[in-house]
Amino acid sequence: MSVIVQAIGLSKQVQSGDQPLLILDKVSFSVAAGESLAILGASGSGKSTLLGLLAGLDSPSGGRVLLNGVDLNSLDEDGRARLRGDLAGFVFQSFQLLSALTALENVMLPLELHGATDARSRAESALGRVGLASRLSHLPKHLSGGEQQRVALARAFVTHPKILFADEPTGNLDATTGAEIIDLMLNLNHEQGTTLILVTHDAALAQRCGKQLRLAGGKMILEKI
Repeated sequence: MSVIVQAIGLSKQVQSGDQPLLILDKVSFSVAAGESLAILGASGSGKSTLLGLLAGLDSPSGGRVLLNGVDLNSLDEDGRARLRGDLAGFVFQSFQLLSALTALENVMLPLELHGATDARSRAESALGRVGLASRLSHLPKHLSGGEQQRVALARAFVTHPKILFADEPTGNLDATTGAEIIDLMLNLNHEQGTTLILVTHDAALAQRCGKQLRLAGGKMILEKI
């Protein structure tokens, strides 16, 4: 399989008062197309920072990220945004749904931004796939947390992204609902061949991914292949 995500000597340093703070220290690894990778670590270990760098949402202090062979350092902010739009989907702990839009409209939005003429039918199909065929017209405030995350999953997968980035996708859910969301995410990962990269503190969830990477103090201390 071809490598779709590659981190090479990735570092991130910020200022904390008058002192530099090293959040990530020379992290290197690669993920092949269609693989699933869990990024583990305690709070403050650099997990979400690493995910943001991989997705081009932030710039490293040192090192490089290659997405589908494209060096993110060679692109400006607009170029990184276009690449994300072409390649990636996102799922967050806080769902990130637009409160004024229905479930259907939230899922249609990325398709409409891509100019799809069949946005409605594709969005309906995606919501049906995650078990929400009867909730199309509901606003997020009328959906449970698990239902909102299902909408977020449908929105992330509806464009058939090559890569899905997920940041603590079950963090706001109870154990049973979280397990259901993970089942859906991994099933969609397998069905569509999407590369899945997720940040989690849940070791049981990480075990279900094909690869695991653990961070401690900004350093990569374990990679299970």
